[in-house]
Amino acid sequence: MIKLSFKPKEIVKKILSELPERSRDVLVKRYGLGKETAKMTLEAIGKEYSITRERVRQIEEHGLNLIRKSEVYKDKEPVFEELKGVIDDLGVIISEEELLDNISKADGVRNAIHFLLVVGDFFLKHKEDEHFTHRWSVDKDLALTVEESIKKLYENLNHEDIISEPELIKNFLFELKDVSEKYKNEEIIKRWLKLSKKISSNPLGEWGKSESPNINVKGIRDYAFLVIRRHGSPIHFREVAEEIQKLFNKKAHVATTHNELIKDSRFVLVGRGLYALTDWGYSNGVVRDVIKELLVKEGPLTREEIIEKVLKERHVKENTVLVNLQNSKLFQKTPDNKYTLA
Repeated sequence: MIKLSFKPKEIVKKILSELPERSRDVLVKRYGLGKETAKMTLEAIGKEYSITRERVRQIEEHGLNLIRKSEVYKDKEPVFEELKGVIDDLGVIISEEELLDNISKADGVRNAIHFLLVVGDFFLKHKEDEHFTHRWSVDKDLALTVEESIKKLYENLNHEDIISEPELIKNFLFELKDVSEKYKNEEIIKRWLKLSKKISSNPLGEWGKSESPNINVKGIRDYAFLVIRRHGSPIHFREVAEEIQKLFNKKAHVATTHNELIKDSRFVLVGRGLYALTDWGYSNGVVRDVIKELLVKEGPLTREEIIEKVLKERHVKENTVLVNLQNSKLFQKTPDNKYTLA
């Protein structure tokens, strides 16, 4: 937590003290600067005063301008300089929520800091949009560079990509090659990444596109995908359910987990209760389907070749493959002791 040399609520109280009563009251209600820390809308304040929301907005704007022209505002310049230094140390551009989290958890203090940002000439507010959260900066050019680099990072990601944090940081730093070394430390890089609404991390700390189910994990299927991917090889559905509970503290009934695995094309049944990921090159179907697919793709094969290739696709016994080869309606033996489709 950042320790400030000033008390934000006292500074704001002093700044507001020289305003006309109605202007002061509107700003207090609008920014939650009184005993009640809930911020009121223009419409709600208008109803209290029996005036339009537009009139309230005008009073708010007039009050802010009066503050900026006042002597007390000039006297408090060191306060704004200190706050500017805080933002610069945190990376020049930072999400509003994270900035406030770094200063205080108390609503009254957070509201006072927010008000100082609104009033201060040093601070540029960037409104939330489709790419980024609400954020503040103290260097417009650097802020723009960071935002453009994050957009390029997003464009270079595929929908299914799951990237480790070190790899993502490495890719981000490549986009930021022209930025001062002063800001190229891990804490600031992570802080910049949090500005994005399009890139985020999953519960295992892996990164990708926010809309991807591999990142925005919502149900048992998505948790199961992360479990099997982390395991790295076929795993029984019962173990999948246990790992979901262990890794994510989510209740996962064995039967429910099995049903979800069956329904999702990301998973392939490769043995008795064993599931793998389709991404690993496994295909759907029982053993006979795998044999058929092999023979269509590669032509006649010997028994040994078929066994070897099927066992790469399915975790079954050799005898299971041999039994399926005896199905004369599907397969037939050639004069040179190879198998082909009947």
